Amino acid sequence: MASLRGVSRSARALQPFSAQFAVRRCASTQAGAGAAAGAAAAAPKSNIPDLAELETRSALDAPIPTEEDKKDFRPWKRAADRKARLPSSRYQYHPPKYNRGPLHPIQSPPSSDPIARDFVPGPFNMPRLKETFRTVMASDLMTLAYIHTPPGTPKKEPTERLRAWEGDSPYFANRARRAPRGAPELPIRERDISFRNIPEIKEITVSTFVPLGLKNPDLLIVARAVLLAMTGTMPEMTRSKNNVVQWQLQANKTAGCKTTIYGNAAWEFMDRLIHLVFPRIKDWKGVPGSTGDGSGNVQFGLNPEDVQLFPEVECNYDMYPAKMIPGCHIAIKTTATSDRQAKLLLQSLGVPFYNN
Repeated sequence: MASLRGVSRSARALQPFSAQFAVRRCASTQAGAGAAAGAAAAAPKSNIPDLAELETRSALDAPIPTEEDKKDFRPWKRAADRKARLPSSRYQYHPPKYNRGPLHPIQSPPSSDPIARDFVPGPFNMPRLKETFRTVMASDLMTLAYIHTPPGTPKKEPTERLRAWEGDSPYFANRARRAPRGAPELPIRERDISFRNIPEIKEITVSTFVPLGLKNPDLLIVARAVLLAMTGTMPEMTRSKNNVVQWQLQANKTAGCKTTIYGNAAWEFMDRLIHLVFPRIKDWKGVPGSTGDGSGNVQFGLNPEDVQLFPEVECNYDMYPAKMIPGCHIAIKTTATSDRQAKLLLQSLGVPFYNN
């Protein structure tokens, strides 16, 4: 009852105001209509009186600030003389240090926000090969890999890749199926190429194996310097796992180095490899068509003479000791789901394959 009484009181208080407002609105409307009719009748005889209230001067006519005005304009001095200032730490937004789940009222900003803790500025450039692939080759890949399925075609059920247990034992009823023969892990199932999963280069790993580095440590230094010049990243040293007498290897001894590049650096490395190194290799057939691990990754190797053709190594060839530049293994990891799609991607970029 108290709330209803309050509502009625507020409504009664607004009644005279609304009535006065309606009377004023009607009066102003009638006055405006009469003024408009009079202005229309008087327009041919004299100027429109409503335009007399407009300013004829422009903001461009304002005088240029003098030197004294410039000296007097000191906002930093005014801010320093201000006695009461708001504390910056209290009114400044700080992203949360820990993510407490999607249902928490305080969420971290996206990584693209400059105030995010994991914000990384960039990218500042677009590799030429990457831009060409996304603007030209990606649509061609979808056209080449298109498989027409007429409407109403029933979908094929995927084959069972796990083996069932054979026997009449009651323990086999709800037991998990066995893995396929010859592979402890299931391979990736190939998916059709569409606009949702166009294969691209994910990362490139460059490694070198120097078994004689145990006797001559200078070989490891040169190999690390060569990989650093080729990729632009500091390689990490690798160690041998087993003893191999023929290669003079000892277990847990440094025997090479490797490095992995991602993103734009991988595309730029691939661009140099395709357009500057491959065309200059003499009597080179190409990458063997049998390469691949079944999951969309391609591997091949380069001889020491081929490594010398990289522009980063060739421009400073005198810096490396004679006959110490090693060969290297290159593993290209893609987002393809099969070797066929990975080779189709690399062929579109310019990598030659033979016996494919």
